[in-house]
Amino acid sequence: MAYAVFKTGGKQYRVQEGDTLDVEKIDAEVGTEAKFEEVLLTGDGGDVKVGAPFIDGAVVTAKVVDQFRGKKGVAFKFKRRQGYHKTKGYRRHLTKLEITSIG
Repeated sequence: MAYAVFKTGGKQYRVQEGDTLDVEKIDAEVGTEAKFEEVLLTGDGGDVKVGAPFIDGAVVTAKVVDQFRGKKGVAFKFKRRQGYHKTKGYRRHLTKLEITSIG
């Protein structure tokens, strides 16, 4: 089965057709297609192509399923012996994608 490694939001993801994954927020409406041209590696059985840094003409196409916010995370600051500690929470904005094709 064909797979690819592509880059988005400062992270790299290994995907196959039909996979769903959560990535950093992409400016796209729900139900539209997103194309990723920063493909680092593609593979199909024993045939593997590695880019330097990207593969020319390779595209990973995905359907935008949902825009949502992730689980709450905590940033905790602390300085010992100073009586200083601060807690701040955050939630990342994410996009759920379904991979439709690798080409």
